[in-house]
Amino acid sequence: MGLDEDALDYHRTDPPGKVEISTTKPTNTQRDLSLAYSPGVAAPCMEIHEDETDAYTYTAKGNLVGVVSNGSAVLGLGNIGAQASKPVMEGKGVLFKRFADIDVFDIELEEDDPHKLVEAIKMMEPTFGGINLEDIKAPECFTVEERLREEVDIPVFHDDQHGTAIISGAALVNAAEIAGKELEDLEIVFSGAGASALATARFYVSLGARKENILMCDSSGIITTARAEAGDVNEYKREFARDVPEGDLADAMNGADVFVGLSIGGIVSQEMVRSMGDNPIIFAMANPDPEISYHDAKDARDDDVIMATGRSDYPNQVNNVLGFPFIFRGALDVRATEINEAMKVAAARALADLARQDVPDAVVKAYGDQPIQFGPDYIIPKPVDPRVLFRVAPAVAQAAIDSGAARTALDTAEYEAQLEARLGKSREMMRVVLNKAKSDPKRVALAEGEDEKMIRAAYQMQEQGIADPILIGDQNTITRTATNLGLEFTPTVADPTTGEYDSYADRLYDLRQRKGITRSEATDLVRRDTNYFGSVMVEEGDADALLTGLTHHYPSALRPPLQVIGTAEDVEYAAGVYLLTFKNRIVFCADATVNQDPDEEVLAEVTKQTAKLARRFNVEPRAALLSYSNFGSVNNEGTRKPRRAAAMLQADPEIDFPVDGEMQADTAVVEDILTGTYEFSELEEAANVLVFPNLESGNIGYKLLQRLGGAEAIGPMLVGMDKPVHVLQRGDEVKDIVNLAGVAVVDAQQD
Repeated sequence: MGLDEDALDYHRTDPPGKVEISTTKPTNTQRDLSLAYSPGVAAPCMEIHEDETDAYTYTAKGNLVGVVSNGSAVLGLGNIGAQASKPVMEGKGVLFKRFADIDVFDIELEEDDPHKLVEAIKMMEPTFGGINLEDIKAPECFTVEERLREEVDIPVFHDDQHGTAIISGAALVNAAEIAGKELEDLEIVFSGAGASALATARFYVSLGARKENILMCDSSGIITTARAEAGDVNEYKREFARDVPEGDLADAMNGADVFVGLSIGGIVSQEMVRSMGDNPIIFAMANPDPEISYHDAKDARDDDVIMATGRSDYPNQVNNVLGFPFIFRGALDVRATEINEAMKVAAARALADLARQDVPDAVVKAYGDQPIQFGPDYIIPKPVDPRVLFRVAPAVAQAAIDSGAARTALDTAEYEAQLEARLGKSREMMRVVLNKAKSDPKRVALAEGEDEKMIRAAYQMQEQGIADPILIGDQNTITRTATNLGLEFTPTVADPTTGEYDSYADRLYDLRQRKGITRSEATDLVRRDTNYFGSVMVEEGDADALLTGLTHHYPSALRPPLQVIGTAEDVEYAAGVYLLTFKNRIVFCADATVNQDPDEEVLAEVTKQTAKLARRFNVEPRAALLSYSNFGSVNNEGTRKPRRAAAMLQADPEIDFPVDGEMQADTAVVEDILTGTYEFSELEEAANVLVFPNLESGNIGYKLLQRLGGAEAIGPMLVGMDKPVHVLQRGDEVKDIVNLAGVAVVDAQQD
């Protein structure tokens, strides 16, 4: 099927459309319903009656945006009417929810009179925390937005005007820097003089461009003062009339630094591009066909053409989804009364800054694993980059506070943690650990230091203040790779082939001379095997923690640290733990990577070490030793092992957390079963530490929870070692390396 057929099938699949309403509170019992509705609902009603701002406390108003349209200018489809615009407005709601966790009601109004439209929207002010105007034709859209901004006390934002302005403004900031030009010196030409073009031109002035350097063209040519005086242009276009000779778009582009296209496809020729100034900036944003194609613009001249379009199949897509979800997120979270110019500028500056930073692996994978690095083909972030939320929303919120538009203030660090939580429980949990790591960074040795991911991870650790990374490998290779990646940092490198590391060989020989290793073999292992080198480095105290395993099978990566560093003094067995996060719950699963067939002593040790790990995430452990039996319902050697382990732990005076077993998995995680059927259990709440009876079940269990249960996984985290060691999974992403480095630093802080 073609795209149209696929889209129709996508939208009509039951249930039709793309959005639904879901509840956020329990509705399972009569008590729940009496709280949700009558009679309990009267209490919040009266609180709001006394103080209307309490609507933000007791209702969803503070996270609810109205997407409002009359269907008079829908995408490239024109005036198709309110009803036909509904799929687009639903789609806007999907983007709000997907990228910023904002709920949306889409409102389609059958009304062309802008003043009546304003009155209708004003009457809905009590419902919403903000209004996103969408697909309303010019010039009526100007009237609607201007009046609403004056007459309502919540943020109003016309995305068709300001979205493109903000995103392309961020691109302009970076493009000017790459081209070696100052914003105030840029000669800028616009093709198109509609709502988006006018708003974009105004916004460029807010960023630092000069109004007198902007030439705007409509279908009749350059907008001149002569045309304005003759009444040939409306009041909005008149703002950008210039006292210059009349001419067409080709005349305007001659010698220009920047072309901004918000008109129709195919109207710019290669000859017009060649007539521009050196290193021209071309934003051809007509959709679906740009004013000039990417390849034609690039091929038009020999110097560096910096090109952006509205298309996803070319570099530098100017996509409004980079703006409106995060701008509203920041505005809603400080209960802003408006979205003002300072907030828009803050959003653009934050986007421009983000494009200069290293790009997450997940984003690179989403775009075909092609390198993405700040430069002519990457001047604005990609729409799927999750970091946009953490950069733009705080910047907008702070600008609202600074400009007096905010009703409430917020703490930036706490706010970023709240935003992390909106993207998933795993990010919230890692924020706890990473903040602890930043409080006292430690030296983390990275065994596979020549790997590109390790180098990028080292850069991020250093930049974020999480750790002091030590890359193990060839100095020249690491330095060259860092330079090629555009990473502006000087990594600490330990090169086993050139440094004075004879003492490492001596130490390895001392540890393993009666376990199959000769002196010459010890020297060879230290010089060529970075896992052994890193293990000795940590054992000798020259590093505080070790990360390895990115390019090795787990057992082969684990063997050197076990041989050299070993387990802690009071610990006989190491174990691998995964932290699984769900929407409203977390569980630690052990052992999933190390002990194949543990006895009761191993199970007890694994439980103790996993409980310690939980506390590093600020989680108070409640441990369940799992089986297919509930408290003696089946009695054989397999079920007796976890039962005996639980008894050992309960008898240990040093154990200060609840633990019980053996029990089935549903018993462990369903509180009603624990407190109802098995009221004698030591656990009064559902378990958050799940200890599996063997490696096979542990590995199967966590993977089923991850894949079918929709859990996000952090790990594996190695517990029980004498010094912090974590073994990565082959193919882990940079964020996984950074996360485990944070865990390793917190481990080291305990020593």
